[in-house]
Amino acid sequence: MTTIGEAVSRVRNTLKAVKEDPFLTDRSIYYLIIKYGKTLLKREDNMNKLMKMSSLFTYLPYMELIDVDRVEADCTGVYSECYFKRTKDKLPNVFTGSFGPIFRTVSSIDSSIKVFRTEPGTFVSMTKTSTYKYNKQKYFWFHNGYLYLPNVEWDAIKIEAMFEGDTGDFQCDIENQCLPKQEQQLVFPEYLFSEIEQYVIKELTTTMQIPTDGPDDSQNVLR
Repeated sequence: MTTIGEAVSRVRNTLKAVKEDPFLTDRSIYYLIIKYGKTLLKREDNMNKLMKMSSLFTYLPYMELIDVDRVEADCTGVYSECYFKRTKDKLPNVFTGSFGPIFRTVSSIDSSIKVFRTEPGTFVSMTKTSTYKYNKQKYFWFHNGYLYLPNVEWDAIKIEAMFEGDTGDFQCDIENQCLPKQEQQLVFPEYLFSEIEQYVIKELTTTMQIPTDGPDDSQNVLR
């Protein structure tokens, strides 16, 4: 996969800009890469293409759970004998697809029990049906950066999702905890990057009024 530093350099090379130019920082280029990458991810998610590409997803092998009440779980409409767990820590930022944050799997630590995604309102309606008592599936929803799970007794869960940014602290990965930003992986499918780059170049060319064909390519066109 392409690193953040490599992606930024590719855009710079295309623009024939120099790194020291005050009008074009690495941060501004990275912002645009993420901006258009997120847009294209939603398109690909809508076409059900992302879940097939395991390399895009990162495992968090042990996310500790704590007890919370139904108010915090945003599930005040539940009147049955439900109880709720929540991830102790907020998750790293998760990329959003057409159907919300992009989770591939949530499961028990040993992966033997899969947890299915739902929403608080949907779960409330489910608990009020006559057949709910026969439902043995486990559910989760994503709210304010946490995962909430009703009616589980686990101490932790395992999560696989498309995370934005560094997840080394959550993976017990000492090496990646100190990895410089530019060496971190850019979590977009490789086949999308040329399209992302085109959008980034177009916006920079327009906003910075960079000529596409200059009389002297050796000059810095941004000055």
